[in-house]
Amino acid sequence: MTDETKKPGPDAAENPNTAEAVASAFDGDAPEAAGLNEPDPLETLRNENAELRDRFLRLAAEMDNLRRRTERDVKDAKSYAVTAFARDMLAVSDNLRRALDSIPADTKESGDAGLKALIEGVDMTERAMLSALERHGVRKIDAEGQKFDPNFHQAMFEVPNTAVPNNTVVQVVQAGYVIGERVLRPAMVGVSKGGPKADAAPAAAAEASADKA
Repeated sequence: MTDETKKPGPDAAENPNTAEAVASAFDGDAPEAAGLNEPDPLETLRNENAELRDRFLRLAAEMDNLRRRTERDVKDAKSYAVTAFARDMLAVSDNLRRALDSIPADTKESGDAGLKALIEGVDMTERAMLSALERHGVRKIDAEGQKFDPNFHQAMFEVPNTAVPNNTVVQVVQAGYVIGERVLRPAMVGVSKGGPKADAAPAAAAEASADKA
């Protein structure tokens, strides 16, 4: 077979329009394909709005918590600013009370006018000091006759006593005080032992009342 007998087949070079047509076809579809991948502007705005709203709510919650903490700190500062001073003044009050208790009763009765005036002045000074402390939130703990509470009482000794429930405060050695909701100084007390349990005492009292009826 000679070269003259070969019939040339279709060649891309002889058909330049073929490549252009293919490229044109792809170029024509490109905008439509690109349009499918573009985000929806409305959806984008909704997402941004939701994100901003979430950030706003978080910030509002943080500011509210900060406001509450600040109010609590200011209240505590006002209530407990005199704690150290009040504790020192209680020591002075204790000394005044010891001075009054050290005077025998017969001396108070038979003493001359000058001694009685001195005793009355010391007593008034103690009462005025405790009254001033009370105006600043310092209150005396009412301990005697109460059930022993380690949050407010400090047990110094035990007293055998079967007439009252066990662990009842029967003697106060040193008065305790609170400032606001905090213990400034626990009461030093003596507690009973040997009596019925505290929870059994009301039942026993009820039975005794029923028997009397």
